Amino acid sequence: MTPPLLVLDTPALYYRSFHGLPDTIRSPHGRPVNAAKGLLDTISQLVGRWDSRRIIAVMDADWRPDFRTALLPEYKAHRITDPARGTETPPELEAQLPVIFDALDAFGIPIAEVPGTEADDVIASIVAQGGDEDIVVVSSDRDLLALLAPGRRVCVHRPRTGGRWETTALADLPAAYGVADGDAYRALAALRGDPSDGIPGVPGIGEKTAARLVAGYGGLDAIIAAAQRGDKEHGLSARRRENILAHADGVRAGERVMEGLTDLAVSDFVAAAGGEPDTARIAELSGLWGLERSVARLLATLTGDDVEVQTTEHVRATAEPVVGGAPVDRAVDSTSAGWAADFCAFDLETTGVDPHTGRIVSAALLPFAGGDEGPARTWLVDPGVEIPEAAQRVHGISTERARAEGQPTAVALPQIMDAVCALSASGTTLVGHNIVYDLTVLAAEAVRAGILPSPDSLLDRLPPVLDTLVVDREVDTYRRGPRTLGALAQHYGVSLDDAHDALEDARAAGLIALALARSSPALAETPAVALHDQQTVWKREQAASLQEFLRRRRPTAVVSGDWPLERLD
Repeated sequence: MTPPLLVLDTPALYYRSFHGLPDTIRSPHGRPVNAAKGLLDTISQLVGRWDSRRIIAVMDADWRPDFRTALLPEYKAHRITDPARGTETPPELEAQLPVIFDALDAFGIPIAEVPGTEADDVIASIVAQGGDEDIVVVSSDRDLLALLAPGRRVCVHRPRTGGRWETTALADLPAAYGVADGDAYRALAALRGDPSDGIPGVPGIGEKTAARLVAGYGGLDAIIAAAQRGDKEHGLSARRRENILAHADGVRAGERVMEGLTDLAVSDFVAAAGGEPDTARIAELSGLWGLERSVARLLATLTGDDVEVQTTEHVRATAEPVVGGAPVDRAVDSTSAGWAADFCAFDLETTGVDPHTGRIVSAALLPFAGGDEGPARTWLVDPGVEIPEAAQRVHGISTERARAEGQPTAVALPQIMDAVCALSASGTTLVGHNIVYDLTVLAAEAVRAGILPSPDSLLDRLPPVLDTLVVDREVDTYRRGPRTLGALAQHYGVSLDDAHDALEDARAAGLIALALARSSPALAETPAVALHDQQTVWKREQAASLQEFLRRRRPTAVVSGDWPLERLD
């Protein structure tokens, strides 16, 4: 059986690595190589997951093609970081692109780009011309779901937060998005809009409403015609009809902008997939850029042979730290304190213990840099509902005080969301104790407020997360006694004078995280993204163990292993 063709949206993957891995990952001569390392490690995972060496690395020859900006001048305009060059690429990433291109070429992975087009266009042409080929499109861009169509043997494999991957085929679209095929998804996306690409959408129409309209009426033309007739079916209220008609031209342009070209000459790229690695050139590049472990991992995955790696002695230590049984590359800069050098601690106080229904009453975000606290951001929130007496006894905030002194949820919630999600751009770790509770509350609140289309969409916006409860259970599994925040504070010698105050709880969680880092050099040296990924496994294993224990007395006991966010209905 022919293995599938892995078609990589390479810019999306190296951007993800650039923002997700610390810039302390450097070459022997001090140049950042975090994006290159992350991309090579991702390809290793993909080759193992799909058991295929047939890989095409698709690139943007032009990230804002003229034919798209002619349709929609706003297309990606807000991403331009250097107006003189018209580019969105940070200099630290741009300097790594030659490394990435050289490494891909040395591994025999064809680089596919066509002048005047984006990676999406090359991918769309490969898929459209694929015939009976099994194709796996690898990208974080949901727009590529529009490629799923009857008669095509294609799926979209998307990275998610926490080391998870989500694979979507044509048959998955109705359950996942409420539409039947890729064309319907593109219509949905045009109605919903995509701020990251400058696609405006229709105000007041989110993903679920867009799905109902597309499923009920068909394409955009039919929906616009229904609005003109004054139809009221499938959620087409008077306000939505008015907005659809006011934004009809922009929505049509958005749909056309998202349509990939399908007639590009791509056959040579497909024929070149599965090329042989140039081992001599690979060895030269790996030493030059200090990427020995990532290169060895990918070479072993592609060839099936064990590869001995000689690391650069003055840059890398010869022994790898091990956390939870998984080897982790040391940061190149030996003076770096890893994730512990720069993180933010987070805590919420709420109206109840159920994260699905609890409302935020107070919040705190406290930065730590070099072990020192920075200026905190705090919020007192009027949740718009009565705060139960039981909750008041815990955190001491009454309904009367929240109403008199707090900001309404509609004001505070976007601020809290923006503050937390902004950490993702810098790769700053978000720390909390049993933080899965806080993040689940935050996601539920954001969905209720219409800020997020679904709870899971918070995962795409989160920075790396460290949960002191999960990590403490892993590094000191057999210690007796409770693992509450107060118990951990006492164990690690951290002061917690005012428990259940959001700022004090955030401070305690941050100090416990620092104590954990001091107690375990391997933990401290683990890159934040890798540590996040490991916690998803640890939490699942911890939950399974606890559930097995509880079922000795309660056969129906269930312990959720979800992390860093509980699944919400």
